[in-house]
Amino acid sequence: MNSAKVKAALDEAMAIEGALGACLVDYQSGMTLGTAGGHGLDLEMAAAGTTEVVRSKLRVMGALGIEERIEDMLFTLNSQFHLVRMIKDTDSLFLYLALSRGPANLGMAKFQLSSAEQKLS
Repeated sequence: MNSAKVKAALDEAMAIEGALGACLVDYQSGMTLGTAGGHGLDLEMAAAGTTEVVRSKLRVMGALGIEERIEDMLFTLNSQFHLVRMIKDTDSLFLYLALSRGPANLGMAKFQLSSAEQKLS
């Protein structure tokens, strides 16, 4: 993966209103390929934990015979949204974005994260 593309995608993700931190993650290895922001969040830990959630969901989908592709996942906390956007045309990448719930517009954030994803496809 081209580092300039990764930086461009993460910069675009961090420009989303309310963005706290973003990273690009390989869910086969659990490693981050790039991070931006953080604001007190351990993005490496978030990436590793979210990797397990993605793997689990894919196993369940396989067991159920669901052959569709995951587009995104949302985790809603009291003060934050955590958004996972799977990268099309890759075998194992996702963008992870943590947002402050107050200023964030979830619909717009999903749209903008989709735009950032396109920089990586």
